[in-house]
Amino acid sequence: MVLSIASGKNFSEEKAHKLYITLECMLQFEKEEEKEKVLDLMRRFSSATRYAYKRLLEGTLEKEIGKAIKEKHKLNARYVNDAILIAQGVLKSCTQRKQNPKKIILGSRELFEKLKKKHLTCENREKLRQRWEEKRYYYIYSRGEKSKSGNLNLRFVNLNNQWYLRINLGNGGYVWAKVIRNTKKHKDKWVDFTWRLLEAKRLNEWFAYNVRLKVRNGKFYVQVSWEENVVKPNITKAYGVMGIDINAYPFHLALAYISTDGNLKKFERIDLREMDGKTRNQREYIAWHIARQVVERALESGKAIVVEDLQKLPKGKRGDGLSKLRRKLQKWTYKSILEKIEVYARKLGVQLIKINPAYTSVIGKLKYSPMLSIDKDVAGAYVIGRRGLGFKEKLPKNYRELLKDEEFLAYAIAKVDERVNKLKRELKKETNEYKRNALKGRIKRIRRFLKLLLSYTLDSGKSESVSQQSANRESKPMRGGAMSLRKSWQVLSVALAALRATTCLEWCRDHSPLKRVLISGDWVKVAGKGSPSLPGQGTAASNCGFV
Repeated sequence: MVLSIASGKNFSEEKAHKLYITLECMLQFEKEEEKEKVLDLMRRFSSATRYAYKRLLEGTLEKEIGKAIKEKHKLNARYVNDAILIAQGVLKSCTQRKQNPKKIILGSRELFEKLKKKHLTCENREKLRQRWEEKRYYYIYSRGEKSKSGNLNLRFVNLNNQWYLRINLGNGGYVWAKVIRNTKKHKDKWVDFTWRLLEAKRLNEWFAYNVRLKVRNGKFYVQVSWEENVVKPNITKAYGVMGIDINAYPFHLALAYISTDGNLKKFERIDLREMDGKTRNQREYIAWHIARQVVERALESGKAIVVEDLQKLPKGKRGDGLSKLRRKLQKWTYKSILEKIEVYARKLGVQLIKINPAYTSVIGKLKYSPMLSIDKDVAGAYVIGRRGLGFKEKLPKNYRELLKDEEFLAYAIAKVDERVNKLKRELKKETNEYKRNALKGRIKRIRRFLKLLLSYTLDSGKSESVSQQSANRESKPMRGGAMSLRKSWQVLSVALAALRATTCLEWCRDHSPLKRVLISGDWVKVAGKGSPSLPGQGTAASNCGFV
C-alpha cells in the first residue's frame, strides 16, 4: 500500500466533516540559492516525517520523537509537530483500512514498482526516478493557526500589491517566493482568499489556513486550504436594491438606489480615474477598496446589489483608429471590480443579483434619462436595478406612436444614409492607414443601423422602394414579444440619434431633448427648426435604399 504524503488527503478525521476550499499556485524564486535552501528544507521535513512514522511503529512516545527530530533534522517546533501529525495520520488511516502499516511506502508504490523493472531505458528511468524523488523527498506541510497571523511557517504576504509566500527555513532564516496564479477563470477562489487576507490584516482578525509546498516536474507549487464560512444573506431585495453600472467614459461607477415599488430614491457616483496609469497589481488593490465602499453603502442603505452578468467585453483591436479608447479598455477592470463586489457581498451577508445586461443602457438613455433628467449612466444603473426587482420595461406611448410614423422613419433612414455617404467621401480623401480603418469600421457600423431601420419598415408592412426591398430580401423578421420589443428599442436608438446628430446616441451625454418626444411626440422640433427634409427632397433621398 502507498499513501502519498504530497497528496494531502490523509491527515485527520476532524477535517473530514468541515468544508475546506483548496487551490494551487505556482512559486517563483528570484535567486537559485533561495530555491536550494527550500529544497534542503523539504528534504529535512520529509525525512523527519519518515523518521516519525518508523518511531510510531516502534511505540516511541510522541514527546521523545519530537526531541529526536528537532536535534537530528534542525527544524523548529511547529515543523516537528506537523511532521509527526502527518505520520500519525498515515498510521491511523492504515489501521482503519486494516492494512499492514509496516508495508507502507511513503511516496508512490506505482512509481516504486516501475523503477524495479529492468526493461526501462535510461531516459525513461531518469524521468521516473525524478518523479519518485519529488513525491518522496520534496514536500512541506504547515498547519494554520489564527493566533499566528494565519500560518507561522508558510505565510502569504502582500508586498507592493504582489503576493509572496514567506517560507520559514526552520533555522531562523526566511525565503520569499512570488506567488503566480492566473485568475481569468470565472469565480476563482483565489480572489476570495486574497480578499480575506487583506481584510484580516486590516481588522487584525486572522483566520487559519493550511499550506503545503511540493515539487512537480522541477517546478515549485503551493497548495493552500481554508475553511469556507458562507454567511446567509440578511439584506435582500425585499428592502429594495442598488443598481450598479460601470462606465468607461468617464470612468466611474453609477449607483442607483431603488425602492421595492421600482422608484428611484437617490443616486451617486464613484470615480474610478485613480486607476488610470497604474500597474495591474495597483489596480487590483484599488479595486478591492472600491468594492468595499460599494458593499458598505449597500449595508448602510439596507439594499441588495444588482449587477450585470457580463461574460465578454469587446476591447477593440489594433488598426481600428481608436487607440486612446482601446488603451483605456485594455486596462479596464470591469469584471474584476464586479467579482470583488460579489466576494464582499457574500461575506457580509448582502444579496447580490446578476441580470441579463441586454439593452439596459439603451432603455436607460431613451426612457429614464430624459424622463427623470438624469445622465445615461445613472439611468442605466436604474434599469439594471429595476430588472433585478423583476420589473419589465414597456415602450412609452409616444415612442410606440413614433414607430408607426412613416414620415419619422423615412427621415431617420435618409439621415443615416446621408451619414454613410459623408463617411465614404472622407474615406476617399484619407491616406492614413489607421484612420482609414477607423472610417471603414464606422461605415460598417452605420450600414448595420441603416439595414436595421429598413428591415423594421419591411416588418411593419410599410411600403418601400424596389431597391430597399431587394436589399432586404434575406432579412428575417424577429419573432416573439420579447424579441420584437428589443428590436423596437434598437430602432428607436438609431432613429432618435438621427434627429440630433450624425453619430450614434451612445456618444451623447445630454438626452433632455428627448423629453419633448416622450411627452408630446413632437419629433420635428427636436430634429431642428421647421420641417425636416424628407426622402425625395434632397441628395439623401436619392441614396435612401443603399445598404
